[in-house]
Amino acid sequence: MEEKQKHEGYGLWIWICLAGLTLAAMVTAVCVGSVSISIVECLQVFKAALTGTEAADPGTASILLSVRLPRVLCVALSGASLSVCGTAMQGLLKNPLADGSTLGISSGASLGAALAIAFGFQLPQLPFSGSMILAALFAFGSLILILSLSYMLDSSFSTNTIILLGIVYSMFMSSILSLVVTFALDKLKQITFWTMGSLAGSSYQNALVLFVMLAVCGTILIHLAEELNAFAIGEENAMNVGVDVKRVRLVILITISLLIGACVSIGGTIGFVGLVTPHIIRLMTGPNHKRLLPASMFGGAAFLTLADLAARTIVPPLELPIGVVTSFVGAILFVYVYYKVGRTAR
Repeated sequence: MEEKQKHEGYGLWIWICLAGLTLAAMVTAVCVGSVSISIVECLQVFKAALTGTEAADPGTASILLSVRLPRVLCVALSGASLSVCGTAMQGLLKNPLADGSTLGISSGASLGAALAIAFGFQLPQLPFSGSMILAALFAFGSLILILSLSYMLDSSFSTNTIILLGIVYSMFMSSILSLVVTFALDKLKQITFWTMGSLAGSSYQNALVLFVMLAVCGTILIHLAEELNAFAIGEENAMNVGVDVKRVRLVILITISLLIGACVSIGGTIGFVGLVTPHIIRLMTGPNHKRLLPASMFGGAAFLTLADLAARTIVPPLELPIGVVTSFVGAILFVYVYYKVGRTAR
């Protein structure tokens, strides 16, 4: 009992540290940019906004409240969403390389969003409704297709088979996306936004959509933490302990697809977040999904916030797409994890 309490206390401290890191990253991202603003000035602007008084410097207030704050909120929420999706997929598939980008889900979602943009599909009075709906549908369809093909080729669901099919599927989706761009040159700029990944120009509406999706889908995934622990040991073990494997797998896949679809519809393709952060967080919390899933949300939010900050400040006055930064870091870790998995298999 004493050992258990000690372990729980350790896990609580990890969550507190990760939450503090996320908050520090968000505060830094709000203050730092092409125009640096001190924390004191930020607090004055926020105080004026909350009390309804006029800010001392309207220009600074406009930068903070209209540009940086909604962007930072969307970045943090997207990072948390992508990270928890990657964590859930790795546990469900018992695959350390599973992620929306490596399995082709993000590519499928991007194609869905691009088709919505190219053909003007949307629902009235709902922000980003068309791109979000098609992105979620294409994300779910992509995941089902890849897993079905993997099972047909290799019923053991080996890492090599799934990852190889994911890469091939991503290339196939990219070719179709290029075809869509060819026939929708007037929407080229907008579609390019989805393919490169960027949260510039994000609004409070976008942040609200991401918050609601993360609150609903994240709660579902955390509620299924015990089932994910059983899946991580093996599907047969999950059945032996009474898990309804087919139902739980379908619920998790739908939840992941909806969350990735929402992120892609707002920020475009941001790769490797769901691959990088779960492995880092797992070293601190261990494999128990009850601790791992909430912690991965904080880790993903902090990671993507720092990546976005780097994208905005690393080569001023230019701004890199956030997907470039995450893919650079993620690709290095991808090779490392793949190498470790290959050595373990041998």
